[in-house]
Amino acid sequence: MDDIITLIRSAVMIISAILIVLTAIGLLRYKDDKNKILYARVHMLGVADMACILALIVLPNTYYLGIIYLFLTPLASHAIANAYYYGEEKND
Repeated sequence: MDDIITLIRSAVMIISAILIVLTAIGLLRYKDDKNKILYARVHMLGVADMACILALIVLPNTYYLGIIYLFLTPLASHAIANAYYYGEEKND
């Protein structure tokens, strides 16, 4: 039974690592001259956050940290995007 749990944990860690690498590539490919690029970047970072949360949940003794991170990360991302949207100057 422990071998199956170890295999599942290993598979989740590999998937998390692949998602983090893909997110890093996506962040590097976007150019800053596009309009509203922050929203696309926040979305990509959400994918990396979910990969990190999965990794924290499957690692031993980090369940509570993963659950806290699961609830706080979307709130922080929304706050950042909201501050950017309402804080930028309107050119009329």
